[in-house]
Amino acid sequence: MASLHIGAGPMSRSSIGTAGALDAALVLAFAAIGRLSHGESLAGLGVTYWPFLGGLIIGWLALRAWRHPRRIVWTGLGIWIATVAGGLLLRLASGQGVQLSFAIVTTIVLGLFLLGWRAIAALLRRRDRQHMPAAA
Repeated sequence: MASLHIGAGPMSRSSIGTAGALDAALVLAFAAIGRLSHGESLAGLGVTYWPFLGGLIIGWLALRAWRHPRRIVWTGLGIWIATVAGGLLLRLASGQGVQLSFAIVTTIVLGLFLLGWRAIAALLRRRDRQHMPAAA
C-alpha cells in the first residue's frame, strides 16, 4: 500500500481518506441533529449540510490537511474555523438564516466534533506508544 510520510511516521492514503470521511460524517451528523432537534425532517438534510460541507472542503484545501489530518493544532483548529465560518457565510449567501444562537451552537458542536475525534485519536496513539515493547 502506498503511503505518504507525514509527521513522525508514514500515514497511508486510506488513513488520510478516513480522516476526511470522518470529518464529513461528523458535519453530516451535526446537520442531522440540528434538523431533528428543531422538528424538521431529514428530507431537507442536504440543504442544511452543503454549506458546512463546503466550509469543510475549503478548510481541507486551504490547510492542505492531508499532510497532518489528525493534528489538533493548526489542522484541527483551522478546519473547525473554516467549517464554521465557511458554512455560516455560505448559508447567508444562499438566503438561509443565521441567528446568533445558531452561530454559537454551530461553533460549539462542530468544535466538539472536529477537535474531539482528533483528541481521542491522540490519546489512543499515546496509549499505544506507552504499551509498545521496547525495540531489541
